Amino acid sequence: MRKAALHNLGCKVNAYETEAMQQLLEAHGYEIVPFEEKADVYIINTCTVTNIADRKSRQMLHRAKKRNPDAAVVAAGCYVQAAHESLKEDLAVDILIGNNKKQDLIGILDAFFEARDEEKTVQALTDISREAVYEPLRISGTSEHTRAYIKVQDGCNQFCSYCIIPYARGRVRSRALSDILSEIRDLSRAGYREVVLTGIHLSSYGIDFAKAQGEKDYLTFGSGQLLTLLESVAEIDGIERIRLGSLEPRIITEAFTERLSRVDKLCPHFHLSLQSGCDSTLQRMNRHYTTEEYMEKCRILRKYFLHPALTTDIIVGFPGETGEEFAKTEQFVDSVDFFETHIFKYSARKGTRAAEMKDQVREEVKNERSGRLIALSSQKEQLYREWFFGKEAELLVEEARMVDGQLWQIGHTREYVKAGIRDTKDRNNEIIRGIVGETIFFL
Repeated sequence: MRKAALHNLGCKVNAYETEAMQQLLEAHGYEIVPFEEKADVYIINTCTVTNIADRKSRQMLHRAKKRNPDAAVVAAGCYVQAAHESLKEDLAVDILIGNNKKQDLIGILDAFFEARDEEKTVQALTDISREAVYEPLRISGTSEHTRAYIKVQDGCNQFCSYCIIPYARGRVRSRALSDILSEIRDLSRAGYREVVLTGIHLSSYGIDFAKAQGEKDYLTFGSGQLLTLLESVAEIDGIERIRLGSLEPRIITEAFTERLSRVDKLCPHFHLSLQSGCDSTLQRMNRHYTTEEYMEKCRILRKYFLHPALTTDIIVGFPGETGEEFAKTEQFVDSVDFFETHIFKYSARKGTRAAEMKDQVREEVKNERSGRLIALSSQKEQLYREWFFGKEAELLVEEARMVDGQLWQIGHTREYVKAGIRDTKDRNNEIIRGIVGETIFFL
């Protein structure tokens, strides 16, 4: 029996695909071992969202080969798709598997072991920009046991000026509704109570390769398909909570949100990626909305959901960002009152338009701006949490943990606030309702 070890880098979509590859290996007789152990096969599902991600991907590939020089080292995913010409010359890498080819992992490994005396890199790559079919990967469970991330969509057509992902993931491709529902039914039977629908550009779910060309299709056909998916998942017995991954702000309309609010299993937790609170910066980023439009989307969500958790991403130090532009972002973030703001310092990514822009911002300036937004985000998070004190909340227990000598049952509320109860009884996977500050405590 061959031993295999896997390591994931990057987003929740990558994590889902790594889990799916692990289960393919298990189904074909491989023993899965920790990445730190000696294995016959090492699979690194790579990320290329920044130059730092590229470096981490290379480091993990070299670490695997050093751990066992005779092992088959597999580089899979986004970095492979973006940099396969350089990777095929890397002596630490034996097999390259691009996006939309992970489903073929077992056959690729079989072919490699049959002909490994040829001493050449095996490549399984396609022109991802021409891929029109969703890759049929699926999972039967995850290590979390209570919450499962379900990939429903791949690819992106947005081409933000800082982002390499459309080149690494290709154009939008959506998973068949019947396949998604079949997977979630299986997970429900296995005891899962919460699912998170994810994708590279989730708001494009339902728009196929041929139709993904215009604004009209995106705002009408796509939003309707995503709603149909949510309503169908809500009908599955045993699934008590549904979450959405990151949404494109433009998908939030009165009609969309009103229908969304009628899906009672949907958690009031919405991640609307902002990236900048300054219109001129948004324009350079090739983001297709203004701050005024974004604020209106937040207002609509708060109209239909009681105190929803709104979270976002901000990039500081984007090329050309002046002190005045950053001040506008800081003021805008302050005015929105996000639950959480994830702050990233701009990192030039070779192959993107932003990397070639003039007026790149110095690192010390990025650090100072990042620190200011992190401090503001902490204040806003505390204010959001304080609203709940004395009110009823619902906790899905995910783990038991000792805290200050007492056993706590810990999980998340519907708004994804981390919380717990003091209880010596194993309450894993139970949904508990209580008053915040009396029986349920935020952590």
